[in-house]
Amino acid sequence: MKVLFVSSGNSKVGISPIVKNQGESLINKNIDLTFFTIKGKGFKGYLKNIIPLRKLIKKKKFDIVHAHYSMSAFVAILAGAKNLVISFMGDDLLGSQKHDSTYTIKGKLQVILSYLISKIATYNIVKSIEMSKKLNKFEIIPNGVNFNKFRPILKDKAIDKLGFDNSINYVLFPANKNRPEKNYSLFIKAKDLLNQPNIEILSFDNTSNEIVPFYFNASTLIVLTSYHEGSPNVIKEAMACNIPIVSTDVGDVEEVIGNTEGCYITTFEPEDVADKIKMALEFAKTKGRTKGRERLVELGLDSETVAKKIISIYEKVLKN
Repeated sequence: MKVLFVSSGNSKVGISPIVKNQGESLINKNIDLTFFTIKGKGFKGYLKNIIPLRKLIKKKKFDIVHAHYSMSAFVAILAGAKNLVISFMGDDLLGSQKHDSTYTIKGKLQVILSYLISKIATYNIVKSIEMSKKLNKFEIIPNGVNFNKFRPILKDKAIDKLGFDNSINYVLFPANKNRPEKNYSLFIKAKDLLNQPNIEILSFDNTSNEIVPFYFNASTLIVLTSYHEGSPNVIKEAMACNIPIVSTDVGDVEEVIGNTEGCYITTFEPEDVADKIKMALEFAKTKGRTKGRERLVELGLDSETVAKKIISIYEKVLKN
């Protein structure tokens, strides 16, 4: 089966690690997969990729074109893609927000575009129930986790690798703190309420994907305070490393963590976030690590299992 992945290639690391990892998991299942990364930002930048993509599609005659994010799907449609599968990733269906939690005009327009192109697609993949509203021809398949990459590593080893201080409790904010929808200000308000001087914040600001697993394992816990999410990969990655978690009730987080000890759901009140952080710190102090990895196995959220689900969608598309 010949499959073409279409996605943005505009980040500093090029293709998104999420998309790359999913593609590699399909290659491991003997899928003949090609990556096409869109270069150029903004509406005009994306449109410049239509002709090169059209030429590639005509030349290679792919069985499936799988676009990630709505704008990539828009380009694929204009390039004449057939048997189009779209993976909506979060903001494209949920909208993007400003620091005051209101939706941006660009975010609203993107949501409208996403719904329109979902009607054209042969099949749609979403990451959570929240994202599936008003869609047809869809299946909920969260991104899987590469268990070989995201795994428990001795905390001392991870700290040494990063050159950190073993006497400090590192609390990881697993996102770019400058992205408004990640709601970093709530995390800071909660931290200030803790009044614990031996806590230091880590965050993902242009962090190399290769050292991200060491960031998880060097941390005492992670805290996600987003306004909304689809199916946040950082939660599953932290669980694969057995790291305690505090998260707002967004996307499928509550469903994913389930009853995992050491993982806590919080409201958007700073006091509640601070209380849950205290509980996670106490858990880490007395019990160390969670059993999050076992929970992911139970849910079938490893990369290999998710790859099988995606291939079954491809087969369904070709059959129909």
